[in-house]
Amino acid sequence: MRRSATLRRLLEASSFGFSLIELLITIAIAAIFAALAAPSFRDFVAGQRVKAASYDISFTLIGARSEALKRNLNVVLAPGTGGWQNGWTITAGVGGPTLGQHEAFADLTISGPATNLTYNSSGRLMAAVTPFTISSSVSSNVSSRCVSIDLSGLPTSKTGAC
Repeated sequence: MRRSATLRRLLEASSFGFSLIELLITIAIAAIFAALAAPSFRDFVAGQRVKAASYDISFTLIGARSEALKRNLNVVLAPGTGGWQNGWTITAGVGGPTLGQHEAFADLTISGPATNLTYNSSGRLMAAVTPFTISSSVSSNVSSRCVSIDLSGLPTSKTGAC
């Protein structure tokens, strides 16, 4: 009787936990799922960067227009050195105080107007401008976005080419 109780305790004690083989199989299955999910997650992140950049440009244009109306003077939006993907600066008038800046974007290509954008005191652009095109430089599976500016100076954003 004593011997069967001891054997029963040993059997019960060995039933807790995982064996090494079970653990290795679980890790292998998790690695396979992670390898399958990584490419689509990269595309998802790249798509979110494109979308966020288009919203940043739209909000900056709205803010610059608002400042021009509020201050009743020209507000200049200038691209960073090397293009719009390297950020931009907003100033009140030519050589005036800096109203805002934006940092560079990682892994994006942004094409837009070749020169500065100037909003006059009525909130309209001083000259016609080409639209902004934002695309990912990391993934070709991500749709580009277009930010165009209408005659009143307000931006609109859409998915796809301009």
